[in-house]
Order: sequence, then C-alpha cells, then structure tokens
Amino acid sequence: MPSPAAGSSFEETGGTGAAPLSAPSTSASRPRPRATGWLAVLPLLVFVAVVFGLPTYAIAVGAFNTGSTDPAGAHWTTANMTQSVQGSYATALLGSVKLSALTALLSVVFGLPLAQAVITSRFRALREAVLAASGVLANFGGVPLAFAFVATLGNAGELTERLDLTKHGWSLYNFNGLTIVYLYFLVPLMVLTITPALEGLRTQWREAAHNGGATAWQYWFHVARPILTPSLMGSFVLLFGSAFAAYATAAAMVGSSVPLITLQIANTLSGNVLVGQGNVALALSLDMIIIACVVMAAYIPLQRRTARWLH
Repeated sequence: MPSPAAGSSFEETGGTGAAPLSAPSTSASRPRPRATGWLAVLPLLVFVAVVFGLPTYAIAVGAFNTGSTDPAGAHWTTANMTQSVQGSYATALLGSVKLSALTALLSVVFGLPLAQAVITSRFRALREAVLAASGVLANFGGVPLAFAFVATLGNAGELTERLDLTKHGWSLYNFNGLTIVYLYFLVPLMVLTITPALEGLRTQWREAAHNGGATAWQYWFHVARPILTPSLMGSFVLLFGSAFAAYATAAAMVGSSVPLITLQIANTLSGNVLVGQGNVALALSLDMIIIACVVMAAYIPLQRRTARWLH
C-alpha cells in the first residue's frame, strides 16, 4: 500500500507518476545586471572627464591651432608640435627626461635597501616612524623644499659655510644640485612604493632556500630578484613620472639655469622668451601628456604582474 507521501506525489503529477516540473529559476539563469556597477563608478568617471578630459581636449586643440593672434587667422597646423621638439624646446624636453631618469634610478638604488631595513627591523615603533616620515617627505616639495635646501646648501647656506664647500666647486643651482633636491622626496616615495612588495616575500621561500644550501646572495638573486623585478620597474616608472611633472621646486631654486620642460612651458605662457607663443606651450604640454601616457601604459601591466605575487 503506497504511503501518503507517495499518494500525494502521485496526485501532484496528475496520475502519470512523472517527476514534478519545477519553474525555472530566473535568478540562477539570468546574469546579474552590471548596471549597478557602472552607476557606482559613474561619479568617478564624470570627475575624470571634467578634471582631466576637458583640459586635455583643450590642450590638444590648441596644440594644433595657430590661435586668434596669427595674422592669417586661426587655422589648423602642425607647426606648433614640430617647433616643440626643436631647438631649446627639445633641449628642455631631453633635460627633463634625463633628470627624471637619473633621480628615479638613484631613488630605486637607495630606497630598496632602506625599505628592506625597515621591513626587517625588530622595532615596530621605528618601522612605523620611518613609514610615517616617508609619507610626509614624499609630499614635501615646492617652494618650502627649495627654501630649505637654499638655507642649508646654498651659496650662503649653513653647511656650505661651515664645510667651505665653495672651494670644492659645489653649487646647488645646477643639474647636480637639483638632482640631490629631487632625491629628498623621491627616496621616501620609493620606500612607500616598494614596501608592500618586500612584505610579499614569504619567509617560507627564504627558509626553503636556506635549507637547500643557498646563501643570502643566492636567495636574493635567484628567488627574490625575479619576484621583485616587476615591482622595481613599476616603482622606477612611477618615480620617473613624479620627477618629470615636478615644477615648483625647480622654478623656485634654479629658475631657467637648468633646461626643463615644465619651466619652458611656464616661460612660454608668460611670454618671458617670445610673445605670442601660447600655442607652442600647449604643444609642449601635449608632449608631456604623451610621455605620461607612455609611462602609465608601462606601469599598469607591471603593477598587475606584481599583484600576482602579493596575493
């Protein structure tokens, strides 16, 4: 005799004995709409479009336009872009690239062992103090930084007079002096950038290398170096971009004695060199934007590759 449960199942299937048909689950079959995700980032996209997109568009239009001051009237031209990579403008562009590459490389060389020393320190308070100071110094630039170095290592600076550095040919107001000033905020930035990658080096890897008979140098060269290479390259690219875009420190300290693209743009816009060269300044700005885009295009894949080891 069938049980009540079996009888009720038989009645629900209409007497055929087939398995009951269930309604398809719409929540499981349909993909979750992604509109909510786009709405979440919509304010950020609007902000980026207004703050970065509109100025970039205006710079691009002005770089390929003669402007209303031209005797022939405003019209499209490539003369501004051509002029921006010739003569003194090309010298300033190469000067900025050279200064940025050198300071970024020195910051990587000096910042990596400093960050490693902070990570391996047994004193937690010292580690937190160094990281906090790095965060402050990495954002300490502009006129206050220039004044601090002028008062310390300028022609009448405290250390310059005490150590009599002028007899040895020391000068703060040249390429070498500007390099030292840039290291003041780039090395702390390097410490902040490379610290997460150093923390991602697991102690199990070091112990395994040690148990296998590897020395400390062999561990760093064969194990840590391949893992840290994307992070180091990404840090170099980030530091290069930060130094390349710096303006206030160099303007307050060296003026026009060191040819830099940012100083050249300011002089061209203000008419200190030639009058009516505003569109050339826009072309120089577009050159900087192009270089910044190249830097970011190199930084993003390096950052993604680094994230594989950190997670």
